[in-house]
Amino acid sequence: MRIEAAVYEGRGVEKDFEAQRALNVREVDLEGPGRGEVLIRIAAAGVCHSDLSVINGTRPRPAPMVLGHEASGFVEAVGPGIDDLAPGDHVVCIFGPGCGECTPCAEGRPALCTRAARHHGVGELMTGHRRLSMDGAPVNHHVGVSAFATHAVLARKSLVKVEADIDPEISALFSCAMLTGAGAVFNTARVTPGSKVAVIGLGGVGLSAVLGALAAGAGQVIAIDPFASKCETATQMGATHTIEAGDDTAQAVRDLTGGGVDFAIELAGSVKALETAYHCTCRGGTTVTAGLPHPEARMSLDALKLVAEERTLKGSYIGSCVPQRDLPRMFSLHAQGKLPVEKMLTHRLKLPEINAAMDRLDDGTAIRQIVTFD
Repeated sequence: MRIEAAVYEGRGVEKDFEAQRALNVREVDLEGPGRGEVLIRIAAAGVCHSDLSVINGTRPRPAPMVLGHEASGFVEAVGPGIDDLAPGDHVVCIFGPGCGECTPCAEGRPALCTRAARHHGVGELMTGHRRLSMDGAPVNHHVGVSAFATHAVLARKSLVKVEADIDPEISALFSCAMLTGAGAVFNTARVTPGSKVAVIGLGGVGLSAVLGALAAGAGQVIAIDPFASKCETATQMGATHTIEAGDDTAQAVRDLTGGGVDFAIELAGSVKALETAYHCTCRGGTTVTAGLPHPEARMSLDALKLVAEERTLKGSYIGSCVPQRDLPRMFSLHAQGKLPVEKMLTHRLKLPEINAAMDRLDDGTAIRQIVTFD
């Protein structure tokens, strides 16, 4: 079938994405689903920094590629071997699925699935196939999803069926932002009631972490970002304190908390932010990072403090989540009003506006933007 999709053709662009047509909205051919695959109609796709990072070269990916990884949709057809999904089912796309067979999956850590990493790294679906093509040549899938398109074929393992009564525009935001941000709080940090938490970087993932910390019962939630508008949004979402990031951020946090936070969650994707997060914590504190800096970025640590003050530094990919377990729990919290992710939705747009959305994401004038499809 012929679909409309936003294609990254390998020409790296660092700024002015609309002016330079960083993504081209084109007609692309999409094969039907094979064994273990599902064809879905995309309902909504979030615009995330991970998409921008492909365009600006921070996260190199094989081109050409249809971008987009945070999305919801409705099943249109299933391939052979699938009996638990049917046309019309509401589904959420998962960019870090587990195969269920490798060692990380057996340990309950599907985000670290070796099979998914192998296939997604070269632009394939989990099944090992590419179902996209353009002018007769293969087109790569973005982490097994490729949601900046009217339709997509995904491996069954890259989808979670949604049983909750939730709008597809909202469920889409759970597939990356909430899984990564709140997941880092719930699963990686394991924030405890009454604890002090700092969240550094207030994009969609960072604000999801703010909501997660509040839902976990944190006593103080300090939201940190260089943009005053994002700090204001964090306040509206329930953060107890905000700090506009600067050279003295760590000291400001220590002064505010009487020695530092128990948990610092870094979601800005920069080494400076990660080092700041580490210095924000108290003795015995935990720093969690789910940001994605450039592959060549390096950080420095005070190694003695790591030991003598029993500090912890942990990475978190997709919030250390098991999506089939965690998404229903998060949808339940949303229904109770405890994860109001819709409060960070700043823009709705159509696919031809995708480059303008990248400009807004880059200059900090948007938090979460949703591409909607008729």
